[in-house]
Amino acid sequence: MKLVEVQITKFRNILDSESVQVQPDVTCLVGKNESGKTAFLHALYRLLPARGNVALSVHDQYPAWLEKRDRLQGVDLDDVRPAQATFELDAADVAAVADILGEGVLSGTRLRLEKSYGGTLYYTVKTNEAAAVRHLIDGLDFSDGQAKHARSVTSLAELRKLTSELSEKADDEQATAAGTALASRIHEVYGKRDVSAAAYNVLKSRVPRFFYFHEYSALPYVVGIQRVLQAADTDLKDGELTARALLRMAAAADEYLLNPNYERRKRELENVANALTGDVLQYWSQNPELRVYPDIERATPKGQPGPDEDELKIRIWDNRHQLSLPFDEHSTGFRWFFSFLAAFSEYEFAETPVVILLDEPALGLHARAQADFLRFIDERLSERHQVIYTTHSPFMVQPGKLERVRMVEDKGREDGAKVSANIMSTDRDTLFPLQGALGYDLVQHLFIAPHNLIVEGTSDYTYLRVISDFVAQQGNRESLDERWSMVPVGGMDIVPTFIALLGQHLDLTVVIDAQKQGHQRLSQLASEGYLADKRIITIGQVLGKRLADVEDLFSPGDYLSLFNKAFGKNYKVADLTGTDPIVKQLARKEGIDRFDHGKPADVLLRDRTSILPNLSKLSFDNFEALFKVVNQTLAKE
Repeated sequence: MKLVEVQITKFRNILDSESVQVQPDVTCLVGKNESGKTAFLHALYRLLPARGNVALSVHDQYPAWLEKRDRLQGVDLDDVRPAQATFELDAADVAAVADILGEGVLSGTRLRLEKSYGGTLYYTVKTNEAAAVRHLIDGLDFSDGQAKHARSVTSLAELRKLTSELSEKADDEQATAAGTALASRIHEVYGKRDVSAAAYNVLKSRVPRFFYFHEYSALPYVVGIQRVLQAADTDLKDGELTARALLRMAAAADEYLLNPNYERRKRELENVANALTGDVLQYWSQNPELRVYPDIERATPKGQPGPDEDELKIRIWDNRHQLSLPFDEHSTGFRWFFSFLAAFSEYEFAETPVVILLDEPALGLHARAQADFLRFIDERLSERHQVIYTTHSPFMVQPGKLERVRMVEDKGREDGAKVSANIMSTDRDTLFPLQGALGYDLVQHLFIAPHNLIVEGTSDYTYLRVISDFVAQQGNRESLDERWSMVPVGGMDIVPTFIALLGQHLDLTVVIDAQKQGHQRLSQLASEGYLADKRIITIGQVLGKRLADVEDLFSPGDYLSLFNKAFGKNYKVADLTGTDPIVKQLARKEGIDRFDHGKPADVLLRDRTSILPNLSKLSFDNFEALFKVVNQTLAKE
């Protein structure tokens, strides 16, 4: 099953995050410090933790400014449910329930879990009791009258009552036998549970648990082997739990780690360290000559009576500089990466996947190493596990995968932190990582890509990229040539500057709206040899109109559908007046100068699977006409 939706309420600075949709592979929470990113992960982790050393606590986690007020109003704070998660069941989950309870007993494919501050876990799963009853009575030997009565029963409670009635008919051996058989079957399948409880009982072992990792989960330099292996989760810190995961990789504890033979213990630990180091170096481009060396030393517990015990000490050998250092004195980034792999080893190939929660991962890594870690997430982690990570680093945001991004912004005491898929946040600091990521991606593309298609803004980029990808997949229309690297520069006023700076060094074609300020400057640049006249393409040129924007490539009905979804309107084509661009007509209808053009584009980006197949032929004809003109400029070079 997959996590699809999360809602956090009354947890630290989150009063109500509202429903947060989770991607099937990777979700990225972006926000500035103290915005609520960590609080979101902490609450979700405590819903169903993979490690048993955390719990929900009113004293530690309930919003401090609300605690006394809510108590005075009679709220039982232990009953408040701060964490809620919804999972989508897959075919194997449904089949597992059907194998025990019968086909059709599940009437929905979603499981919702909630946890209270008091520690009670609540579940919601939709079931069909009538189907459960049919499965129970199927094949039992009833008389005709009894069978008719049994088939009229639609609930498990009624069926239990029928069982008692049949069993009490001492003068009717067939009825007694049927009642006994039915009672036995009910007890075997349900015990004292109802249908929903029984369905959850099948599913609960299949629900992914949450594995949370942060900087404090890193391996310590020194670990007491016996204590870490034998202590309960609640008695260990996060770093010690990571050490235990490392130690558990060394096969059976008694045979290897607790074996009195030093050589056997040492060899097994070296094998584990070598395997993990090899994994790290696949994704570690900073220094490939690092090696992790564990050592075992017999030591007396400090300040404690008793026999000596073995201590694990971890050092890092740097072959480049021919020296070794204690693990906690080496690069923060390498220690974090190695520690994460050690901790994750406990869950990577477990039968039930975990949802990986990473709090500011790779923060100690160089920008290139952060890119390596993103590759690690995509290639290694998200293959079997969903990943949710927080960041405020531009290098941990992937411009080509903005559908993964959720913005986290603290709206103040009255509203608390909010989590939104709408990247059009009004908070400049919240947006900075996205702006930085786009800027970095822009520069990389400009200096690396041989063929660059310059567009004005991100909405232009979204429309052209999404529709080109769709028609390429369909295979029945011309899409943008795959050699194009599309670059949104942030507005028409910036386009001439980019061309003046880079036009003589790069292969550029420009797509712009018709009749905008700056066209004269572009024509001047063309006359000065910065780019050819034919490589300046206007939307008006494609549509045969004097005035036209990229939004006019859509049929009026198609664009209105995007606009209505974005702004909660219900306009029809008949409501529009004028022959100017549709964005001008809509702004006039709204009585404003301009609306946010990015929001309809965002609707298309996020809901493209349902929207694209229903676009009109006119829309596809217009976009294809533009793609053909653009591709012709490439073909002639």
